[in-house]
Amino acid sequence: MRDEGRLRSAPPWQVMADTLLQREALVCRLGEGLLPHDFAGLYIGHEEVDRILAELPGASGPAAERVDALLRQLEPELALARKLFAESLDQGGTVFDRLVRHARLDEVDAQALALMVAVERSPHRMRLVSYFQDNVQLPRLTVASLTRMLGSGRSVSPDAPLLRAELVELGTEGPWATRMCWPAMRVTWAMADDDSADSALPAGTRRLEPVGTGAVEPQMLLVTGADADSRLTAVRDRWPGKALLVCPLPTSAAEWASVVREAGVGDRAVVLELEAPPDRKAADRIDRTTHLSWVLSSPRELALDSLPRRPWREIRLDSGLAESADWAQALGIAPDPSFPLSRDQLRLVTAASAGDPEQVSAGVRRLAGGHLDGLSVRIRPRRTMSDLVLPSDQTAQLRELIARYRRRSTVYREWGYSPLPSTGVVALFSGPSGTGKTLAAEIVAGELGLDVYKVDLSSVVSKYIGETEKNLERIFGAAAAGDLVLFFDEADSLFGKRSEVSDAHDRYANIEVAYLLQRLESYDGLVVMATNLQRNIDDAFLRRISVAIDFEAPDEPQRKQIWRQAFPSGAPVAELDYDFLARQFRITGGIIRNAALGAGFLAAEQDGPVTMERVALALKREFQKLGRLRTESEFDRYFDLVNGDGDAEPAG
Repeated sequence: MRDEGRLRSAPPWQVMADTLLQREALVCRLGEGLLPHDFAGLYIGHEEVDRILAELPGASGPAAERVDALLRQLEPELALARKLFAESLDQGGTVFDRLVRHARLDEVDAQALALMVAVERSPHRMRLVSYFQDNVQLPRLTVASLTRMLGSGRSVSPDAPLLRAELVELGTEGPWATRMCWPAMRVTWAMADDDSADSALPAGTRRLEPVGTGAVEPQMLLVTGADADSRLTAVRDRWPGKALLVCPLPTSAAEWASVVREAGVGDRAVVLELEAPPDRKAADRIDRTTHLSWVLSSPRELALDSLPRRPWREIRLDSGLAESADWAQALGIAPDPSFPLSRDQLRLVTAASAGDPEQVSAGVRRLAGGHLDGLSVRIRPRRTMSDLVLPSDQTAQLRELIARYRRRSTVYREWGYSPLPSTGVVALFSGPSGTGKTLAAEIVAGELGLDVYKVDLSSVVSKYIGETEKNLERIFGAAAAGDLVLFFDEADSLFGKRSEVSDAHDRYANIEVAYLLQRLESYDGLVVMATNLQRNIDDAFLRRISVAIDFEAPDEPQRKQIWRQAFPSGAPVAELDYDFLARQFRITGGIIRNAALGAGFLAAEQDGPVTMERVALALKREFQKLGRLRTESEFDRYFDLVNGDGDAEPAG
């Protein structure tokens, strides 16, 4: 027997485990008298049958008196081990004690965990376990052994605290009594003072340490609205003394087990960053782990029927805009009114700009980089207002659009105008193709110092139910992360009028339009929609329009100005009759620019200047693309050149 001094020299949980293991081994050796043989567990001999029969109820085995005597002899040592174990749990000074407290285990469950951890950490104890389980293939404790040693098997029942806390694992093969039990690997690391995170945690999981002091009883908190960083700040303000485990919603049983285990081992509250309400399986998982505190963090309010059944409290955030203190801490400057960034956007911009205040603008441009590439084309503005030829009223409207976006902070925040439904600006550019709608969007973005993302509608609209909404959410979500202009060309294909519902496809198409309208109303950036026919746009979208500009085909003076600007100063342009071109060809600016470019290539191929003949041939090609007839009244003296024998390239 070990004396009290030696008992007190080891950790109490280990003393308890070793004492129970010693008792079980001695009882097995004395009362059963069989050592594992070479083929243990592979066959059953006559002696073993006799021993089993003697143990059955109503039978009296010959070793019963000897076993009782041994148990009486071991009882003082076991009583002392239990006393030291209980005292240690009350003090909570060791890793094991804290683990028991975090998981809210009672003394029997704590003894079961101590036994499993002790066996897992020692090959010698495993040999001892194999001995009294009479099977070298069972080096870990079985359910039957735990039941016999502790007087109960409830510690490894399906709903036991040890299993709900994911601290132990249970074999899945064989009869229940012979299934082995062992501590999860993360628990074994922790007992060796290794705080490495569980390897099965969902990708992107973060462990955050407390920012203050204070106790938190297990509870559930909903934090909705604003951005993820602002919601996390609200949680840390509410629970300053609580360590946090921040992660996306687990997608597998292994990830759920890992999250629950990691939170329990480290006494952390779990912050689930949700993109959608939790499903019933997730809610049930949260309900099972009553020893943990949970936070459901969502940008939108969560439906009541999606929530776990445990009591909860809610924090609603109206705005996640970074405040002066956030800007000062991140970059050492006052907030830039040109960039109304949320807290998580400010964090990303700070990283992108390496903390340099001079690089904030470049950092903001990088916010959306990559997220929109598959669904849109980035246009970096290069042209200015002087490149756009419009009537004075439309030019004034463009300037008003620029001012409306640039001065939002002054009007809404400083002067107190209501920003309903949002501070965003939605513009509608309507008119025939080639009248300058895309160019105008680029120029507006350039005046504001922003990039244009021209949305590829063919990659957005999907025939699969739900995919269009997901693509739109990706677009608006990424756009919200960076100051930019969203440009929807041919918008009537996406923003078109809702149809009468005659089948499921019509009903779903109308759902897409309704979703898009809702997302447009909550977007705080600049959206430009372009359409050839304004009457094709749904009336609900028209009510959301901030500025509507009608782009008309240019008149003769405007066409003359566009022709003059279509040829760069470095091009070898011969004497061109701009009056003739403007008078004869009633075409849009887009066609004029394409014809000017085509004439340039013809001139370059012949190593000659841009002449009227080459411009006429370039116009012919543009008419062919459009399926438009070439008439003598239009081409006049160049008609023979572009029709019949005149198709040949003129000499330089």
